Amino acid sequence: MYKTLACILIAIVGISSASNVAKGNTHNIKHLKTNFLQPNVRLDLCPTCINIADQSINILLNLILDSGIIGSCGTLCQALAQKTGSALIGTVCDLVCDVFGIEEFIKLLEKADIDPIWYCEIAKMCPVNDHGDAKITKFAITPPSGVKGTTFNIDFTYVSMNGTGTGELAIGIHCPDRIPLGTSFLLEARKAGTYTDKISVKAEPDPRCDPTQEPCEEWLPGTYNVTVEVCNGECGSHHPHSAIYDTAKGSFQLTK
Repeated sequence: MYKTLACILIAIVGISSASNVAKGNTHNIKHLKTNFLQPNVRLDLCPTCINIADQSINILLNLILDSGIIGSCGTLCQALAQKTGSALIGTVCDLVCDVFGIEEFIKLLEKADIDPIWYCEIAKMCPVNDHGDAKITKFAITPPSGVKGTTFNIDFTYVSMNGTGTGELAIGIHCPDRIPLGTSFLLEARKAGTYTDKISVKAEPDPRCDPTQEPCEEWLPGTYNVTVEVCNGECGSHHPHSAIYDTAKGSFQLTK
């Protein structure tokens, strides 16, 4: 009863959640509005769960390593619920842990071997399609060149014959100063069809970046090589229900 009620609450919360769950550098890189239809309530569970998973996995590892909390799935996930102040987070943890059993679940956490999409697929909150596909048929970057501060738009179209599973749209940019730049966005499962999409990249320094803590991209003149991947599951994951559907590459120039 507890799990059922909590899942209903997740569905209610999910209606107002954004489907563009993103990770990585999101100051310069934005996923813009596409021709996707608004997801239904079932699909809205997925971004909500992934937001929860991102928060849960690190806290669970800290509970195991720092507090020595192991015991059972119920004990560990109740501690997570108390730590986060969210019964919903505890319930999702319970659902996933019950599938693996406590010992295997802890091993996966200790190896940092759970990614959020897989976590939520196990919890039955993100749909799986192992027969999905996507082929990028159009890809363009405009304008082809500009000065620092320019916003470059990456427009592309992909076609799916069998629909797609829950996955990611990932972008990586190879910069002249070799500082890695990239991010990824959740792509909810889709039916067969043709989809257009857009990512914008603003060539300006991130004001939040602290050069004493990490390298900061200064957007120097030169060629910026762009790679976009459409994936089933998390791009680069070795877990079940994961694959790179297709990849497209292009570039833009900063002149000064």
